[in-house]
Amino acid sequence: MVIAKAWVLKKHFEGFPKTSDFDLKKIELPNLKDGELLLESVFLSVDPYMRPYSRRDMKEGDVMIGTQVASLTAYFGLLEVCKMKPGETVLVNAAAGAVGSVVGQLAKIGGCKVVGCAGSDEKVAYLKKIGFDEAFNYKTVTSLDEALRKASPDGYDCFFDNVGGEFASIAISHMKKYGRIGVCGAISQYNDSVPQRGPYVQIPMIFKELQMEGFLVTRWNNRWEEGLNALLKWVVEGKVKYHEQVTEGFENMPMAFIGMLKGENLGKAIVKV
Repeated sequence: MVIAKAWVLKKHFEGFPKTSDFDLKKIELPNLKDGELLLESVFLSVDPYMRPYSRRDMKEGDVMIGTQVASLTAYFGLLEVCKMKPGETVLVNAAAGAVGSVVGQLAKIGGCKVVGCAGSDEKVAYLKKIGFDEAFNYKTVTSLDEALRKASPDGYDCFFDNVGGEFASIAISHMKKYGRIGVCGAISQYNDSVPQRGPYVQIPMIFKELQMEGFLVTRWNNRWEEGLNALLKWVVEGKVKYHEQVTEGFENMPMAFIGMLKGENLGKAIVKV
């Protein structure tokens, strides 16, 4: 008999998640059948999408689950949704996170100018270290509108949006004609108890003839091998660098999840079991 541990959703999140919303359970695993394997987790992933997913697809008492697809999200979102081209300017927010940091590096590989924003000076320094052309701390600039204009006076061809909310509303006004916007996430809104209201995007969308498309990486399930092979090649060649924020101990998984939602991680947030 094997006893496993699992974190379950004790109570649906109201606003920002709390440690009391989770419960650590012991689960007796069934005996293995012929041809089956029992695997032991060494590292586990915590990601922003787990927050809206829990509300949409989980009920209280369900085991919390997560799948690490950040690099593939960056790969397919940038190439298939934003459709970047050499010589273009790419904007990415939450740029020091697991997805955003890869987006910026892939855009550089593709011959683009890359502008990123993050929530601390440490993260901005990291973005410059991994090759971003321009980077700024959105929490300390006096005007987000001016910071975006200064970073790229001619505007942006592609916008990889991980944040939504006010940032997206302002960034859209800086898009070039026929610009493309890939909506990957909306972390600024995940913990809102009351939905945010406008401003609204229809006017710049119309007159700049922009394309805005939301996406889930599962759309390209049949091409994951392609994406993984390309990403692995760039990592081995040193063209894509990564940073892992490691939390020690399975018992600390809720805190790792909450810290990630607060933006405390640099790069990929993982838990070492």
